[in-house]
Amino acid sequence: MREEITEQEAAELRACAAEMAEAARAAILPHFRTAMTPDNKAGPGGFDPVTVADRAAEEAIRAVLARRRPQDAILGEEFGRQEGTSGLTWILDPIDGTRAFISGTASWGVLIALQDARGPFYGIIDQPYMAERFEGGLGAARLVGPRGETPLKVREGVALDQATLFTTFPEVGTGAEGAAFRRVAQQARLTRYGLDCYAYALLALGQIDLVIEAGLQSYDIAAPIAVIEAAGGVVTDWQGGPVHEGGQALAAATPELHRAAMALLAEQAA
Repeated sequence: MREEITEQEAAELRACAAEMAEAARAAILPHFRTAMTPDNKAGPGGFDPVTVADRAAEEAIRAVLARRRPQDAILGEEFGRQEGTSGLTWILDPIDGTRAFISGTASWGVLIALQDARGPFYGIIDQPYMAERFEGGLGAARLVGPRGETPLKVREGVALDQATLFTTFPEVGTGAEGAAFRRVAQQARLTRYGLDCYAYALLALGQIDLVIEAGLQSYDIAAPIAVIEAAGGVVTDWQGGPVHEGGQALAAATPELHRAAMALLAEQAA
C-alpha cells in the first residue's frame, strides 16, 4: 500500500471503487445478450465498437465519483479526461472487451484503476454477468464471487515450456509484434486466444502464467497491473519498463517467467 495513504483512506477508496463497480454492473447487465446495434468508433474500413452499455456504465461510474471523490481526476475510454486536485486519477474502461460483449460471451469486464504520478496502485477487474470481482492493491488481493472470497496469488514454479499463454487476438499488433509473440508461443505448452481483461484476472488467480499483448491504451492495462502486482506477478512493457500508459504489455506470474518471455520477444524483434 502507498505509504502516504492511511488505512482509513484506503478503506474509503476501496469502498468508493466497490460502489463504482456496482453502479457499472447495474448499468450494463440490462443490455447484455439483447438486440443492439453498436456504433463504430473506427469509421469506414475498421471496426471499434461502442454500445449504449459502455456509455451508460461510464456515466454511472462518474456519477459516483462526482458525489464521493470530486477532487480526483478521471480518465475514461468513452468520455475522456477530467482534471482533479488530489493528485489521484481514476482510470476507467467501462467495458473492456466490447466485441465479446456484443457477441454474448462473458469474457468482457469493467476496469477501474487508481493511480498517482508513479502509476496504478489499486485496481478492479469486474465481470458482472458471472458476479466475479478481482481486486488488488490498498491491502487487498482477492476474488469475490459466487463461491465466496478467494485470495489472489499467482502460480509459481512454472517454466516457459510448461506455461499457459494468453492474448486477446491471434494477430498481435504489427507484423513484427505478432512474430515476436509467436516466438514465445512456440515455447509455451499451451496458447489460447480471447478473454480480453479476463485473462489478466486468471493470471492473478493462478490459473494461467503469461499474457502478452500490444497496442493497448492506458485504460486497458492500468487495472490489470494493480491486480496482478497485488497477487505477486510482474507487468511491464516488452523491454521491462512501465506500461501503465499503454503499448506492449507482458504480464507474467513470476520474475523468472517474465525474463524468459522478454528475452524471446527481444530476440524476435532484433
